[in-house]
Amino acid sequence: MVIYISVAALTVFLGLTVDNHCRIRRGMVSRQQMLNALCLCGIFFILFAVSACRLNVGNDYAKYVEFMHLIRCDAFVPTEIGFNQIVKILYGISGFENYLLVFAFFAFFTILLFLIAIYRQADSFAFSFFLFMAFGYYFQSFNTVRYYLALAIAVYAIPCVLRKGWGKFLLLVLLGATLHKSLLVVFPLYILASFAWKKWQLAIAAVFCSTFFFMQDFYLKAVVFLYPTYEDTEYLEGGTSLVNIVRCLAVFVLSLLCYKRSVKDNRRNRFYFYCNLGALVMYVCCSFLPVISRIGYYLTITHIFFLPALLSGIENPKLRKLLTAGVASAAVLYFGMFILMKAGGDGLRILPYETFMFHEMVPILSDVN
Repeated sequence: MVIYISVAALTVFLGLTVDNHCRIRRGMVSRQQMLNALCLCGIFFILFAVSACRLNVGNDYAKYVEFMHLIRCDAFVPTEIGFNQIVKILYGISGFENYLLVFAFFAFFTILLFLIAIYRQADSFAFSFFLFMAFGYYFQSFNTVRYYLALAIAVYAIPCVLRKGWGKFLLLVLLGATLHKSLLVVFPLYILASFAWKKWQLAIAAVFCSTFFFMQDFYLKAVVFLYPTYEDTEYLEGGTSLVNIVRCLAVFVLSLLCYKRSVKDNRRNRFYFYCNLGALVMYVCCSFLPVISRIGYYLTITHIFFLPALLSGIENPKLRKLLTAGVASAAVLYFGMFILMKAGGDGLRILPYETFMFHEMVPILSDVN
């Protein structure tokens, strides 16, 4: 627990010195740009080192080790082809079943893409990076490594949607889907979120959403068709966190208060608004679906950009400072609850932190050779 709090505090502190709006002038590199590069490299190194050096941290860690062994043996695994090929290549380079290298590979690109996305898209790198850490995205990447690399690709691809670069967006989504096929949902979701919805269109969408209340069996069968390994397992139980609903609702209320000034005529913020609204509707109407939390994360990840954008648009300085302090306090509280109540639970199990430098390697239990 101490190491996670220390990592979060140190990297957020370094993030405070980063100015992502600093630009090169007349070919000269300014002192701020040098400081940006130094601090960003420091943040990346810290996050990468902690993630890459972990051992048996995360509920799925041992399962991944088994999957990688089966991939090496050319046995059947339920993972996607992109992940399988990466494992084969890295194991081939190593000459043995070096699963630490595979986890390091995913940590490297997941952290890199998140940092690039935040630096390029955030109104304030410091604030958005603080929310990224406080909401637990980095620490949760210790568990479902394929999914969080897919999530990082989704965030990285958001500018393509806003600029209507559909070709590049489709290419990134298809590439990411070879690692985790859930990424395919962002293609329709992000396109829908980019629309300027009219009232009658929202009414039709509301009617469609109502079908989730009386067609649950149909949608569950669709999920089992897409994820056959979920059938007759605990993964089919569904459910979502009340905290996620409250968070989306709070962001929705704040965005309504700032709608005319910061959302209505701003394409980017309107995209974030509909992402949050979509996530709220999913969490309320589709809580019975087993994959709804993961689908929702593709939408709620935009909170790290949307909240700073909304707060910066408030004209009254006192109100802006008060609401900023409130959001920051709520994020710290969220992080505290995450560390104390969720991080060590069976569904996540990223506590206690262990490293290969001081602990024995994870044994392979499969008898397939």
